[in-house]
Amino acid sequence: MTDREPPIGSLEELLRGLAPQVLGVLARRHGQFDACEDAVQEALLAAATQWPAEGVPARPRSWLVTVATRNLVDHWRADGARRRRETAATLDPTQTIPTSPDDTLAVLFLCCHPALSPPSQLALTLRAVGGLSTAQVAAAFLVPETTMAQRISRAKHRIRNSGARFEMPAPGEQADRLAVVLHVLYLMFNEGYTATSGPNLQRPDLTAEAIRLTRLLHRLRPGDGEIAGILALMLLTDARRAARTDVDGSIVPLADQDRRLWDAAAVAEGTALLTRTLGAGPVGPYQIQAAIAAVHDEAATATDTDWPQILALYDVLDRVAPGPLVTLSRTVAVAMVHGPRAGLAALGTLDGDQRLRHTHRLAAVRAHLLEQVGDHAAARQCYLQAARLTASLPEQRYLTRRAALLAPRADPSSGSS
Repeated sequence: MTDREPPIGSLEELLRGLAPQVLGVLARRHGQFDACEDAVQEALLAAATQWPAEGVPARPRSWLVTVATRNLVDHWRADGARRRRETAATLDPTQTIPTSPDDTLAVLFLCCHPALSPPSQLALTLRAVGGLSTAQVAAAFLVPETTMAQRISRAKHRIRNSGARFEMPAPGEQADRLAVVLHVLYLMFNEGYTATSGPNLQRPDLTAEAIRLTRLLHRLRPGDGEIAGILALMLLTDARRAARTDVDGSIVPLADQDRRLWDAAAVAEGTALLTRTLGAGPVGPYQIQAAIAAVHDEAATATDTDWPQILALYDVLDRVAPGPLVTLSRTVAVAMVHGPRAGLAALGTLDGDQRLRHTHRLAAVRAHLLEQVGDHAAARQCYLQAARLTASLPEQRYLTRRAALLAPRADPSSGSS
């Protein structure tokens, strides 16, 4: 591939798009993924500082490769291995830098190495592939920058100690590794769509980054149905973002949202992706979830929602990818089709599942169904229990408000005269 540069939108978009490409060039030439990643981060910082004042160079990728390589030279010089490496690494920022179309995918695979924990995979992906600084990644997870720097450093050391090299996994490993990559992107999107903690329900910066990276992955592997499926799922879900909170930041449940605020272009794009994908190959869990999201988005009003179709899709999802959260979501569909008592009966199958012990979702769904059957005292206790289990301030406020609405009221006729 020649050194053609991508169209320049915002400077931040340009740098994020170039970050994994530049890292790929350095890692293929020099190995030492951890040192190369640090050098690229320093080059991105230099570009963010210099380019607004001096203008974007004619070959921004080559400029970044050159500056990142010089950063590597400085690191090697400090280690006492200057001459040989410095001679090999000297580059001209105007020269053409060949890149491989698989470089970004190889970086994604490496960041999602099985030696890493899911939180480390996610943090490293945001930094190495997303081009975010350590401070930005730390802000995304609401932890101090020093804490995130240590997490990322440990992740890179684990990759180095595992003996992993910068290359695409063998064909036999790619399917499993790609599943991890998709899961990391899915986690990134979910954390942005409904933040697990903090003052805001949503983190649009994270959802946008997850969608950007998934688009990139889709361009690299356009024939993969699950990649298309997860991109459709993100688009169809994120389309509702503007309607999920009111002007005060309070949660607006799906049934009460003003659907005129939904992003029609995102719905159309997600639906078209799904239409092209379904039936073209094996159907996986992301395609099924996208189909469920599409049924919701196609309904003009909440009462128009085709809940029997949603329940049928959850039945398929439960066979393809069973798990407690799938069962929990299916319970809502059961209640909408067969009534809240049937939903409560289905919910009872999850009471002993330890995987739901630390999430508020089970108690929140139970509270909603108990409220529907008229057991307000039990519903109130479940709402309060759910509020205690979530670290999201908007969810806490929503759940405690629901509980307050169910609080018993004193009979004014019983007061003394």
